[in-house]
Amino acid sequence: MTSLRDAWEDQAANWVKWARTPGHDHWFWDHNWPAFERLLPAPGHATLDLGCGEGRVGVRLRELGHRVTGVDASPTLAAAARDRGVYEEVVETDAATLPFGDDAFDLAIAFMALHDMDDPSGAVGEAARVLERSGRFAIATLHPLRTAGEVGGYLGTRRYDVPIERDGLALTFSSMHYSIEAYAGMLRGAGFVIEDLCELPVEDRRTPDLLHLLARKP
Repeated sequence: MTSLRDAWEDQAANWVKWARTPGHDHWFWDHNWPAFERLLPAPGHATLDLGCGEGRVGVRLRELGHRVTGVDASPTLAAAARDRGVYEEVVETDAATLPFGDDAFDLAIAFMALHDMDDPSGAVGEAARVLERSGRFAIATLHPLRTAGEVGGYLGTRRYDVPIERDGLALTFSSMHYSIEAYAGMLRGAGFVIEDLCELPVEDRRTPDLLHLLARKP
């Protein structure tokens, strides 16, 4: 089985089409990003976009007044984000081995990215290192109750690969399922304190589809 990094590089061209086709990804525009944006603190001196993908989050952050640095392990996606022209810099690297000094940012964001990383605990630890004191870490991910259906159970950690086709666009999502306890453990292990948590329904009002977290570095 390929690494998540390689799986996403294999799907990078498909993801760019998926993310940039107008009106296609209604989850992002109608539900996920508007709720996530309300969770974010005001722009500070430097924001880090971990797993920036093709760069649409960077576009929105720049419009809000953030000075954003992007990081992605996929060469194709890092290049696509760089071409957006909204980042201060886009670095092609694993989020678990960031090439930045300590205390370099006041806000780090992992928007729909942690569950797609081979070493999310390492990425959370690196986020803590590069954040200044009282810096915030904002996370958006698929809710574990939703991904539990893909792996056949809530507890434990399992990979899933889901091919999806919508409006003529095809993409395979390769990700890991984690429980809320596992996400909380990653944050706690890196020294973060959770300040806010939002469980967001999209398709089924009885169960949440998305999980948003805001943590602070003490």
